[in-house]
Amino acid sequence: MQGLILAAGLGSRMKEYTKSTTKSMVEVNGKSLIERMLRQLDNLDLERIVIVDGYKYDVMEEYVKSIQIKTPVVFVTNHDYDKTNNIYSVYLAKELMCQEDTILLESDLIFADQLLDEVLASDFKNLAVVSKFESWMDGTVVKMDENSNITDFIDKKRFNFNETRSYYKTVNIYKFSKEFSESIYFPFLEAQMSAFGKDEYYETTLKTITQFDATLVKALDIEDVPWYEIDDLQDLDVASSLFNTTPSKKLDAFQQRYGGYWRYPKVIDFCYLVNPFYPPKRMVDEMKSNMERLIIDYPSGLKVNSSLVAKFYNVPEKHVVVGNGAAELIKSLMEKNGGKYGIIAPTFEEYPNRLTKDQIVKYYPKDKNFQYTANDIMAFYSENPIDYLVLINPDNPTGNYIPKSDVITLLEWAKAHEITIILDESFNDFVDFEEVASLIDREILMQHPNLIIIKSISKSFGVPGVRLGFLMTSDESLVSYIKSDVSIWNINSFGEFFLQIFEKYKKDYLSALDLFYKIRKDFHSAMADVSDFEVIDSQANYFTCRLTGKVSARELATILLDQDKIFIKDLSGKDGFEGEYVRIAVKKSDENKKIIEALKRILNY
Repeated sequence: MQGLILAAGLGSRMKEYTKSTTKSMVEVNGKSLIERMLRQLDNLDLERIVIVDGYKYDVMEEYVKSIQIKTPVVFVTNHDYDKTNNIYSVYLAKELMCQEDTILLESDLIFADQLLDEVLASDFKNLAVVSKFESWMDGTVVKMDENSNITDFIDKKRFNFNETRSYYKTVNIYKFSKEFSESIYFPFLEAQMSAFGKDEYYETTLKTITQFDATLVKALDIEDVPWYEIDDLQDLDVASSLFNTTPSKKLDAFQQRYGGYWRYPKVIDFCYLVNPFYPPKRMVDEMKSNMERLIIDYPSGLKVNSSLVAKFYNVPEKHVVVGNGAAELIKSLMEKNGGKYGIIAPTFEEYPNRLTKDQIVKYYPKDKNFQYTANDIMAFYSENPIDYLVLINPDNPTGNYIPKSDVITLLEWAKAHEITIILDESFNDFVDFEEVASLIDREILMQHPNLIIIKSISKSFGVPGVRLGFLMTSDESLVSYIKSDVSIWNINSFGEFFLQIFEKYKKDYLSALDLFYKIRKDFHSAMADVSDFEVIDSQANYFTCRLTGKVSARELATILLDQDKIFIKDLSGKDGFEGEYVRIAVKKSDENKKIIEALKRILNY
């Protein structure tokens, strides 16, 4: 058995990284792709490793020689790398491939050692390594039958997004027997090159072969084995965190991304907080059917989008401003005025982060579970004067909730003390013990000009990707200011279309909330059975949990991500917490079950 690495390409999408070196020499966490791959192959006791180089071949060869592995390395140079494609690089290795069974790899891959072990252990003489298709993947995919026969190779031109459930991505690692190379693969490849030239892909030859006989090349599904293909700088960033050999540094890298975790294979995100049961499939299908129009047309201006929200909530449009997520509105609002702001800690830090330290007057609940009431707030701020009070209800991350009638009492108190209340209702729809928990009401807004309501549609409606939020107040001068402060086209067409149609799916939304209430209750009960793990009651779509044993919050978050691909929020360094705390979102039952099993394994010793 020998290894064959294809490394001739320019790697132009890597920008400045490949100006003076090759793509395979790019480093991930301090080690180049080619060194990592060579050492993995070196552990297999192969006869030799063949490298087909091209672009900056002299730099590559000198670098490889410096790595010092025990397996002999043979270089084959594709001097026409800039005028040919990888079919020609494979062709140049024909003589060597016909002498030995070969593991063929492309040099821009990074993968766990286990992958090559599975390739060697497989009884398939000729195979393509594949992985179930996920949204982050790009390139050739295959279909396979129940016997692991490849029934079709599908390139980018034939890719059908409606059929992705049946697709498997080629990992660009193959195993060929020398007999297959000599008698089947290269005769087909040479015929293809004769007909279509050298600017083709070697996978196209495999496609022709499998159409001739689907049993000749099998698909080896590597399932949960980590791998990543690095084509550009974004891929490099993802791979650097995914393959960080220090679990705590991997956690740090994840925490610094603030989203985009769909690019990480099979990671379950219990950190970010959205409704797991909305939007319904029919709504998504309606958005899909309008995708082309939404991409090519301009969205409406701010006034139109604000009127859509006003219509849904039955309030005047002049009292509403829509934002690119609630975060855009929070920034505009909090940076508008000076004065003192009451902040309850721990809380969502987007609000205090927009203030100077001398503007903040913090209230720390005395209750060990961070519970507080309207009376607690009034008592504290009667003694500690403020101009504004930020009230997140339910609070994030604690899930504490103040009933609607008590918030109205708080509003009356605030009016008497000339205090404006900024009420964040982003998680208000998850409250299950009041039929109407929200203060979004035209009469309440008119009666309380000292009330500003902010809501993130992303959270409760489960659409963080469309970036929607709104602010409501009867203070028309404030609404006018914020509308002038943000862009007229602050909402894209996808956000506008969602606002346009979401009233049609109101019944689906209410049904989704009913299901959520049940799942949250079940999840709470299941977590309560975990040792050294106290779950704090919550009216939101997440729970703050206290760790009382030997495992710290950071250790738990690190282990879950490293071993189980589960991402949770470590709260231990957050203001207002003394001790070890994590926040865990409520997700669908199968995902909740996975984290419960992992928690019991880790914490039940």
